[in-house]
Amino acid sequence: MTRMDSTAASTNDTRLYDGDAGDLMGSEQFPDRVTLLPGTVTSASAGMAGGSAAVAGERIRILWGQDMLRDVLDGRYRAVVCGVNDHDNSHGIITQLVELSRTSQWTPKSLTSFAKVFQESVGVHDAGDREPFVLKYDLDSVLIFGLLRPRARDHFTLEDLSRGFKTISKMLQGREERLPVASVSFLAARSNKLLDASRQPPSFETVLRTMYEAGFRGDVYPSPAMWRFGNTGVFPSFPFPAGLERMRDGSS
Repeated sequence: MTRMDSTAASTNDTRLYDGDAGDLMGSEQFPDRVTLLPGTVTSASAGMAGGSAAVAGERIRILWGQDMLRDVLDGRYRAVVCGVNDHDNSHGIITQLVELSRTSQWTPKSLTSFAKVFQESVGVHDAGDREPFVLKYDLDSVLIFGLLRPRARDHFTLEDLSRGFKTISKMLQGREERLPVASVSFLAARSNKLLDASRQPPSFETVLRTMYEAGFRGDVYPSPAMWRFGNTGVFPSFPFPAGLERMRDGSS
């Protein structure tokens, strides 16, 4: 839910709900919420005060408040990025996508078997190659780019994420039929979790920066756990506004 200043609402006579529902929907009543802030303002001309010129492919869009599974099933994406491993994907979003797809010939068992066969093949024929690899699962209605978790490891690292998204970005370049594309955040995952060098989950900002620097410009869906930060402002896209960095540096 987006918090909206009541004074601003009364000033421009904007209403969110019919009747008196607005009085009943005070955000403080809901533990699962976010405070969504305006992102960087774009304009048709860079010379317009307070704005920046709009350029295609310069941001990652963050889908606060949206249901990724439903959006995929509704046909809003042609490709999805998520994790996969060669052992057990029963709790991963990739299994949910396979089970809910009506046109897929993949099953939860076969997608894991494919990952295992690929992993074993690489180990035999190209053991010196650097992981992780990206596996393609064509569900007919959507193409899944499965970032393969490195062998004998129970998690992804930020280096894995960086290398994987560099490969995915190349696989998307010039392929309009694979766009639009969305990705999970890889945070709070049950099957394929992401940890930093201290074996702790990195910040969402770090994940976004890693994806962005690897060339990814699709949509990213926050994990459900991120809905417990109602008192902290969040932005709808990355890179975040320059003002955030100035605040971190102590500037007014």
